[in-house]
Amino acid sequence: MSTHLALIQKTQSLIAAGDIVGAESALTELADTEGDGALMVVLEQLPPKDVLAVIREYDNSRESVINLLVTPEMFARAVVIEKQYKDLTRTHLRGMMNSVIFREDADPVEFLNAIGDLEGGSEALADYFSEKWSRIEAFARTGTFDSVEDDGEMLSESALLASAYVPPKLELDEVADQDWMQMAWLLRYECPDLFMEMVMVLRAKARAHDLGLDEDDDEAVQAEEDDGRIETGDTDRGKATPAARDDDEESAI
Repeated sequence: MSTHLALIQKTQSLIAAGDIVGAESALTELADTEGDGALMVVLEQLPPKDVLAVIREYDNSRESVINLLVTPEMFARAVVIEKQYKDLTRTHLRGMMNSVIFREDADPVEFLNAIGDLEGGSEALADYFSEKWSRIEAFARTGTFDSVEDDGEMLSESALLASAYVPPKLELDEVADQDWMQMAWLLRYECPDLFMEMVMVLRAKARAHDLGLDEDDDEAVQAEEDDGRIETGDTDRGKATPAARDDDEESAI
């Protein structure tokens, strides 16, 4: 255990210094020498911010042992604080989620439920789909991803929830791209409540963008409006506000 404590301290020091590659190498070396079980022990003791620092630096050209072993609970805790990096393109978030949730041995729904069960989970999923807002709205309305001209109408919250239980027009194998389409299909038909929450968050973010507000501003997430959009925080399961940021969570970001 003393060896593991030393490795934890080394990993955290490397991450704090910005040497993510070095931190991942140290963790990989542990798995190579002592096995995956030893690595899991260390990962369970690392703060979510440090796990996040490693797994968000995905590389499609190779597999990361950390991404292959991280549990749904560990991953969810990391995903909900990813927004602290303020990556407006969401490139790292999408790559990280795709590489972990669609890994060969994973149950994607287990990961999605773990994310949805945390404060900020539906917000993180909305961030993942942020560039596909119109196509997600089309999917909610029609069951396909073909965007239609905006006629000024969107499904109400109750209609949106009801639509999630309509038999799919697209089969899973038609959208099994290990990317946003498959993610949206799984959410709508396997996690319908979470899908509805995520869509409502997307709408709140879109409205904030249209108003020229920072999506993190309090003004951007005001109480429910007459158009059916609701504040971002209310969409998180059982919570009213996004997760608070602890000082130790911000230190490595």
